[in-house]
Amino acid sequence: MELNGRPLPDLAAVRTPALLIDLDAVEQNISATLELLHDEADRWRPHLKTVKLGRVMRQLHERGVRHAKCATTLELETACEAGFEDVLLAYAVSGPHVADTRGIAARYPATRISVLVEDAAGLAEWRGSGLGCFIDVNSGMNRTGIPLECRQQIAALARAIGEQGLSFRGLHCYDGHAMDFPAGNARELVHQGYDALLPLLKALTEAGVRPPEVDTAGTPAFPHAVSYHEFAGLGVTHRVSPGTVVYHDRKSLTQVPATAGYRPAVVVLSSVVSHPGPARFCCDAGHKAVSADAGIPTCAVLGHPEYQPRHPSEEHLPVDVPAGTPLPRRGERVLLLPSHVCPTVNNFNEAVVLAGGVVQGVERVTARGRHAPLG
Repeated sequence: MELNGRPLPDLAAVRTPALLIDLDAVEQNISATLELLHDEADRWRPHLKTVKLGRVMRQLHERGVRHAKCATTLELETACEAGFEDVLLAYAVSGPHVADTRGIAARYPATRISVLVEDAAGLAEWRGSGLGCFIDVNSGMNRTGIPLECRQQIAALARAIGEQGLSFRGLHCYDGHAMDFPAGNARELVHQGYDALLPLLKALTEAGVRPPEVDTAGTPAFPHAVSYHEFAGLGVTHRVSPGTVVYHDRKSLTQVPATAGYRPAVVVLSSVVSHPGPARFCCDAGHKAVSADAGIPTCAVLGHPEYQPRHPSEEHLPVDVPAGTPLPRRGERVLLLPSHVCPTVNNFNEAVVLAGGVVQGVERVTARGRHAPLG
């Protein structure tokens, strides 16, 4: 078996299904992202829900990436441990999560931590914490946030943040709906979305609450976001937040330029366990190993474009082959490239890390899951 043109070491002792991370490919993917950003590492606020491992977070930090965002308090804690100077918890927290976040901020005073808000009612619980606030703006995904056309409401919330003694640090405008844009005019549609933000920024500036930063762009919008420069003309820093690009996956192949040099850095090593028919084999990588949230197929079999993964069950992945094609023998290993790598990484407690064509060891998936529900 090969991964990224390099023969894999002997993995016979590895229990499957197993998560493999190619640190050389991670390094290449970081370089590819920075190149698209014209080596402006300050513009990248990667979403760490993909990265998960403290080791890879440190790898990002060593390349000059100082800003990050995350979705859970466990990811926030791991990001602070990894040395990021500025972290946005890009998920509205409530209840015990408020105390958890305040506690993390107290333990890592050198890290500039911000939270996401969309209503003034919850601001009081952050008073005295030293935390900053990003206002969550609904720019079209219709998942969270204040509709961007509600300028007076957003301006009032920005003022309320200051009145509570908190720092207004910017707008969070996740345009994840860009994944549904036709490839031929995705750039135009992404830029149209940002053009729609300009009147809001101007209104906030006139109201005396200009946001220092606008955070946009997961992986689907990222290639188009980097060429948009209008926010800078208003004195607003535009940061982008692709996270999937660090590891890459099957979906990303259609979302980033083929010439950018991205490589699959994460694969699932799986074993053939059965031959249920003359044109089908079954692997031990059901949806508890390779996430099914992106639909079917959940993955591609590297080196075998003719193999067609079908609907998985919890521990089984049926794979069809063309009639007359020899089936891989029982016990043979295959490499699966996930369609969606982020939740796939979250399926594993540990990862086997490779570098220089050899196994470097086993690393804990540090930020997998969440903090314990009690205690």
